[in-house]
Amino acid sequence: MRPMTRLVLGLVVLLGILAAVAVGLPAHVTVTRAKSISAPESAVFPYLNNLHRFSEWSPWQLRDPQLAVTYAGPEQGKGATIQWTSQKPSIGTGSMEITESEPNRNIDLVVNFNGLEGTGAFSVVPDGSGSKVTWSFGFDSGTSPLKRWKALMIDGFVGAEYQAGLDRLKEKIESERRPTAPSVGLTPPGGVSTELEQPSAALPPGTVPPQGAALPPGQAAPAAGAAAPAPGAAQTGTTPAGAQSNAAAPAAAEVTTPAPAPKPPKKPVRRPPPQ
Repeated sequence: MRPMTRLVLGLVVLLGILAAVAVGLPAHVTVTRAKSISAPESAVFPYLNNLHRFSEWSPWQLRDPQLAVTYAGPEQGKGATIQWTSQKPSIGTGSMEITESEPNRNIDLVVNFNGLEGTGAFSVVPDGSGSKVTWSFGFDSGTSPLKRWKALMIDGFVGAEYQAGLDRLKEKIESERRPTAPSVGLTPPGGVSTELEQPSAALPPGTVPPQGAALPPGQAAPAAGAAAPAPGAAQTGTTPAGAQSNAAAPAAAEVTTPAPAPKPPKKPVRRPPPQ
C-alpha cells in the first residue's frame, strides 16, 4: 500500500472517530461567570440595562481601545442593540440585543460573537450587603459534529472574556460609590486652621504666661494687676471640718499718706520807731 493511500485512510478513520465522539457531546452548552459587587441591585442594574454604558466596562473595549461601537433602538431596555467591530481577529465583530428586561432582576439577550449565535442573560440577585451579577451565554450546536466540537471550546474562549468584563464592572461601580475622605489639618486661604492647638506645658509657680499663650488644662489665668505668688509660698488647702485654718490672714493694703505741704514763711512785723 502506498504511503499516500495510508495517509488518506488514516484521516478517514480519524474523522470517523471524531464524529462518533461528537455524538456523545452535549447539544447545548452554557457558559456562566458570576461576580459579587458591593452595591445594591438598583445601583448595578443600570450598567447592564443601558447598552450605552456597556463600553464603560466591556472586556473587548479594554483589549482594543480603537473598537468601533454603534447603537440602535432605544437607549435601554427591550429593543436596545449594540454592535462592535475590531481590527483584532480574536475580537472581530459582534452584537447584543435586549429581548426582555425585568427591572433590577434579569435581562435576556440575543448574542452574536464572530458568527457564533446564541442567547445571553444578565441576572442580579442580593448577596449579603451587596449584589451578585451573573453573565451567561448559551449555544445550541444541534446535530452537527463540527458545531458540537466548537461548543466544547466555548467555555475557555467566552468564559475568560466574561470574567474580565465582570471584574472591570465591579471595580468601576465600587470606585464610584467609595466615599472621598476630607482633608484634615489644612488651612484654607484667609480661613482658620482646623488643626487643634496643643496645650502648653505647665508653668512654674510665679510665672506669668505671655500674652496670647494657651494655658494648660486646669490652670486659671491670673487676674489683671494681681501680683504673682512668691516662690515657695504655702498653697492654700482644704481645712478639715471643725479645725481652724493656720493660714495667715491677708495683709491689709498699705496706705501711703502724702506729706503735708510746707507753710509759707511769716513776714516780719515792722514796729514804728519810738517818739
